[in-house]
Amino acid sequence: MLEGYDRVSFRFDGTTHDVYCGGSGPPVIVIHEIPGITPEVLRFAGRVKEAGFRVYLPHLFGEPGRPVSAGYLARSMLHACISREFKVLARNEASPVTIWLRALAREALRECGGPGVGALGMCLTGNFALAMMIDPAVQAPVLSQPSLPFPISKSHRRALHLAPEQLEVVKQRVRDGCPVLGLRFTNDFTSPRERFERLREELGDGFEAIEIDSSPGNPHGISPRAHSVLTMDLVDRDGHPTKQALERVLAFFRARLLAPSR
Repeated sequence: MLEGYDRVSFRFDGTTHDVYCGGSGPPVIVIHEIPGITPEVLRFAGRVKEAGFRVYLPHLFGEPGRPVSAGYLARSMLHACISREFKVLARNEASPVTIWLRALAREALRECGGPGVGALGMCLTGNFALAMMIDPAVQAPVLSQPSLPFPISKSHRRALHLAPEQLEVVKQRVRDGCPVLGLRFTNDFTSPRERFERLREELGDGFEAIEIDSSPGNPHGISPRAHSVLTMDLVDRDGHPTKQALERVLAFFRARLLAPSR
């Protein structure tokens, strides 16, 4: 299932993770969701490769290639909750693993060249692309159903999983011309509406939000429980909102990474 990818070990500041690399072109880091690098994550990564990019798939937890199951999902979630690399309830602090991810972005840019690196996080890792913007190597950040911090209170639902000084750097980068793309389903309580409202408040027109109607009785029959825009809940059919979201992500990468840096 991981054919077409080379596995390398990347170490930075005492932290080591395997990274699966495949394709050619400007670099895009695809940070997998819970429970890991599933077949659906690989399907999305394949679309990114086909669009003309070199994909870097860091392996942060789970078993690469293993299909989703309830037990596997629960074990991966437990691992993330107790790992020192993740701070799932932190409102004003990024998870420590984002430091390693920023180093990976610099290495990917060194290897591939070009104007910059794309970074896409999903679910538990969704906000990580925002934290990675601290490094100027990241030129195309995408937040797909960002779920940290877990929305256990009103303040958690609005939080961005960033330290205040990091948010100021992100806002300056947006003012300097680096936009942010965000995706979510409207009925997804794990990636709450309030978080996107906060992103609009902080980033203004520099934040492009794609919010797909998943309310009961919606025109496309999307489940009110839909969560994973680009993987589990993607409907690969022309005209479907999730397919349009996928196409917008690829267009965003093309515009930001196949053109001179702004």
